[in-house]
Amino acid sequence: MNRINSKLQEDKKILSIYFTAGYPNLDDTTKIISELEKSGVDMIEIGLPFSDPIADGPTIQASSTKALQNGMTTKLLFEQLIKIREKVKTPLIIMGYFNPIMQFGLENFCQKCQEVGIDGLIIPDLPLEIYESDYKELFETYDLKNIFLITPQTSDERILKIDAISNSFIYMVSSSSVTGNQIGFNEIQEDYFERIASMNLKNSQIIGFGISDKKTFQQATKHQKGAIIGSGFINFINDNAASNISNYINNFF
Repeated sequence: MNRINSKLQEDKKILSIYFTAGYPNLDDTTKIISELEKSGVDMIEIGLPFSDPIADGPTIQASSTKALQNGMTTKLLFEQLIKIREKVKTPLIIMGYFNPIMQFGLENFCQKCQEVGIDGLIIPDLPLEIYESDYKELFETYDLKNIFLITPQTSDERILKIDAISNSFIYMVSSSSVTGNQIGFNEIQEDYFERIASMNLKNSQIIGFGISDKKTFQQATKHQKGAIIGSGFINFINDNAASNISNYINNFF
């Protein structure tokens, strides 16, 4: 069974951490993954840096810019990850935009993902219809779970289409804004969380955007399976050594 699906079957709330490959330093990628595994996180999202990250807020944009300046590339990321599965069992997901994936060559990208042990992909700018008609078969050949995003503005009809074609989890964007920290979720957002839960979708939902502390993690996981921390974690590793990651993760439990 794919490691993502196996993790989703566990009777617990899922904590997923996003970070940008090659940030803060070019050779930090595997070091951060290893420390996240030791800290007990449930999933790890590896950000593939891109020059125009349209869904990301200032913190992740800045980390992406710095990673590119450090020299991070798609090819180098796969080279860094080549032995990661010798010591890491946590589900690994690459989150990135379609342009650098296409430049690398889609089948070559999928093949490399399989070689290094990537379990899934989050590609915010890959439309559902294009995925279904052109790429679904290829992704499935390499056992890559393609994870779609929904927002409070996504219609029920489209959510049901996404649920039908998905076979791992759905990434619930908490608001219509970009990524970033916030103090808490408002009533409109909590109504959205409840509305999606009431749809009884076959795929679990994990909430991202705006989760930065224990309070927002608990709010996000009241009705959904899990939550994703991105900007908050990147802010942490700006000022702290990788060896201190477990101290940060412990704050959410």
